[in-house]
Amino acid sequence: MARNPLRDPLLVVLGATGTGKSQLAVDLAKRFDGEIINGDAMQMYDGLPIITNKITVEEQQGIPHHLLGFIALDEEPWRVGLFKKKAGQIMKEIRSRGRLPIVVGGTHYYTQSLLFDHSLLSEQAEGEEQYNAEFLNEEIVERFPVLSGPTEIMIERLKEVDPVMADRWHPKDRRKIRRSLEIFLTTGKKASELYAEQKERKLHGNVENGTSTSVVGDGSTLLFWVHAESEALKRRLDSRVDKMLNAGLLEEVKSMELYLSRESQTGVKVDRTRGIWVSIGWKEFEPYLKALETGTASRIDLKKLYELSIDQTKAATRQYAKRQVRWIRLTLIPALSDENALDKIYLLDGTDISQWTEAVSEPAINVTARFLEGSELPPPQEMSEAAQQILAPTDGLDEKPDVWFRQECEVCHMVAVNDVQWQTHLKSRRHRALVKKKQKNEASGRSSNLKDESVPVSNTP
Repeated sequence: MARNPLRDPLLVVLGATGTGKSQLAVDLAKRFDGEIINGDAMQMYDGLPIITNKITVEEQQGIPHHLLGFIALDEEPWRVGLFKKKAGQIMKEIRSRGRLPIVVGGTHYYTQSLLFDHSLLSEQAEGEEQYNAEFLNEEIVERFPVLSGPTEIMIERLKEVDPVMADRWHPKDRRKIRRSLEIFLTTGKKASELYAEQKERKLHGNVENGTSTSVVGDGSTLLFWVHAESEALKRRLDSRVDKMLNAGLLEEVKSMELYLSRESQTGVKVDRTRGIWVSIGWKEFEPYLKALETGTASRIDLKKLYELSIDQTKAATRQYAKRQVRWIRLTLIPALSDENALDKIYLLDGTDISQWTEAVSEPAINVTARFLEGSELPPPQEMSEAAQQILAPTDGLDEKPDVWFRQECEVCHMVAVNDVQWQTHLKSRRHRALVKKKQKNEASGRSSNLKDESVPVSNTP
């Protein structure tokens, strides 16, 4: 079934570090005449290609890459608002050349800012740096313990602060109840009022000075989530750190230490809590470098510090990968669900690198081709067993079994086993199209029957 022509198509490639996002972006760009926009905050810094795991010139394969390695170490780190503005400008430039923009990067906070105009996410955390923002969910729960409590407690609290939203949700819909309460607790504003403001902006077309401020056209964005099974990714990330060390990671770390020393001698105080200074691979080696500089540690102690730095770098990398996945599942997926856009994210199983072409590249190319030509897309859950397990609705499954149910759609012949699956299905584009077609056919049938059953009116009294 053909869809309406796309307006300003955009591809977004996301996933945890080490899954192969950059490779997939290049594969797609080569096939569809695309240009790539970097969405990784650390890779925006000039130099330090090993610490930031920057894609090499050879790996770029001649594909233009934007926002890569252009911020000096002494510059202020970019905020999400500036990234969104600049990335939006670059997208327009790429489209003006008749090419396809592809955003790729692990700073999902940046990427998500491009997907949702005036999103509540950006309103409540505008200006937060991505590295810290990915801790946002954990910090919120620590600050407001009610958000990790029973659903019944959360709905009662929501009734007190925002009865409009409380009445909107089913008493067992934990995710939406939690989100609405979280918005109030973190912003001080009622979610119902903020959503009303968003709706008002959308009705006016998000226009400023006669120009649309929308970066992403509705229905014109396709997302690919490159995923890898945790144990396989853990081994891959540990191996990558070893390769980084062999490629000169320690020399880069020493160059950063030398830069700090020079700045200190000129009276410049560098904020080590921001920007490149919070990158993984720098801070973990700092104790070793200090001991090396003072010359007071024994050879054995230096060896222990060096090995500890490696272990901490590997552990930090694994933890960062977990946070990236958690961001997708707990922040991006719910945001897509709120926009009825879950059918636009495709999970690709990159666990086995030897099967990259068959499991990742080719499926992504096939879906993109159908997307760009306006053809009907396959259900994301059907891409792989991993996609079926991870993308299947899970909200509500932690509730008591008595809130589950079995509901079959007579139109689509689909069976849902809980309310969330059922509601997601009812909102899907495929279901709505089939219902509309059925109603049209039924209306046509009723019209024919009325004509057949009509009889002339007799003039006989």
